[in-house]
Amino acid sequence: MTRTLPAGISVTVRVPASSANLGPGFDSLGIALGLYDEITVSTTDTGLAIRVEGEGADDVPWGPSHLVVRAIERGLQAAGVWADGLDVVCRNVIPHSRGLGSSASAVVGGLAAGRGLAAKFDPELAYDDSVMVQLASEFEGHPDNASASVLGGIVVSWTETDRPAEGNGAEHHARVYRAVRLAPHSSLRPVVLIPEERSSTAHTRGLLPDMVPHVDAAFNASRAALAVVALTQRPDLLMPATADRLHQGYRASALPLTTKWIERLRNAGIPATVSGAGPTVLAFATSEFPSELRELAITDGLRVLEPGIADGVSVD
Repeated sequence: MTRTLPAGISVTVRVPASSANLGPGFDSLGIALGLYDEITVSTTDTGLAIRVEGEGADDVPWGPSHLVVRAIERGLQAAGVWADGLDVVCRNVIPHSRGLGSSASAVVGGLAAGRGLAAKFDPELAYDDSVMVQLASEFEGHPDNASASVLGGIVVSWTETDRPAEGNGAEHHARVYRAVRLAPHSSLRPVVLIPEERSSTAHTRGLLPDMVPHVDAAFNASRAALAVVALTQRPDLLMPATADRLHQGYRASALPLTTKWIERLRNAGIPATVSGAGPTVLAFATSEFPSELRELAITDGLRVLEPGIADGVSVD
């Protein structure tokens, strides 16, 4: 039985950005980055009020179809509660359509708000992070960005086909999304180079072939395994561990500035990859990022940030 929340319950959620793939870990490796969106949600007697400040304020619908609102409602539903009215304020810092997981952060933030409201009403209604990973990944279709924003740190995620799902017609199976958090090596200093241009994940994913050579698949399997070692224990191995043959080369023509800077950084001895579907460049420094490269990047119209590695979503 669904219980209705009283008016006057309020939570504030802080949710980090994320980067996916980290080179060879296509749709499986992710990292939480210290750029945060903040969402404040209060229950009211009736209706929906939503305000969006900062990134994407002019680009997203201010109504029931807003991704955060949909995620809040899903989070409430998962806890077995409902609210007759909601007041939602989104303060966005994470750049949109740049490969920094803005949509995953919106989903995770909304779900965390729904869980948080339910928990304030009755602490026994709160569900654990594995459920959050599942719910967020159902929105996203894969768990790399979402699980990083839920769990923080570095994540390895995967998808299983498990229980039969309800549906009309032919039987199909539900996807079960899993993730584990890894502790990053203390010397890792992620640097992101963010272009002004935006990139559509759907477009860049559409550039990928349906089949790849066996030798490339074997290459990426070894490098993805090596990446786990390099990111947690042996940062001296990050250069070979961030090499990729599954996606970056196929997307290169659509991301000329990104490709140029990945090559420039790697030639300078700094491991660098496409952040998610781009166009942001993710680099892993283990010492101070060179000032001359920073100045060149700024000249090329890139924002250079050192956000640090973040913990997962938090609720007050």
